[in-house]
Amino acid sequence: MSNDPLVLILMYFILPLWLIAGFADWGCHRRSHIESTSGPKESILHFLQFGEVGLALLAALFLEINAGLIAFMIFIFLVHEATALWDVNYAVGTREVTPFEQHIHSFLEMIPLIAIICVSALHWEQFKAIFGMGEESARFALAWKADPLPISYILTLMAAVLLMVVLPYTEELIRGLRARHVRNDD
Repeated sequence: MSNDPLVLILMYFILPLWLIAGFADWGCHRRSHIESTSGPKESILHFLQFGEVGLALLAALFLEINAGLIAFMIFIFLVHEATALWDVNYAVGTREVTPFEQHIHSFLEMIPLIAIICVSALHWEQFKAIFGMGEESARFALAWKADPLPISYILTLMAAVLLMVVLPYTEELIRGLRARHVRNDD
């Protein structure tokens, strides 16, 4: 594993902060009774955003970082931003979105950007190569990391994602589906 401070910041600060912000956002949704206001549609938008960022995260965890992967991460970031705008636009029309929740959203939107900036700094020549600059040619091949992250880190991160994101947001979706079912039965 690299002892590069930027790698360590990504692994032990940025990713945990993203998980904490995601869990806090779920707490805001629960407090606002999302199941009886915006319902499962908003929960599905949350899963869509998680899937978008999760796809880029998995790629960065397991694949060699090159121009193609950095460009993919930037594209996913832009898609995530569009989905986040769609989500918030829908949510504010159906439930109260508090200033605290909006502040958490700012973390959820900026953490992926910060991660991309860090990854780009770590692989500066490949980042520049996206734009035809620098001394290296842009590489786009998919390849497993030559120096993979420690399995203990990957397993711990995946367990944290499961406990702090997947299970809470699944619970949110189930609550919304049950509430919709009860309303439809009335």
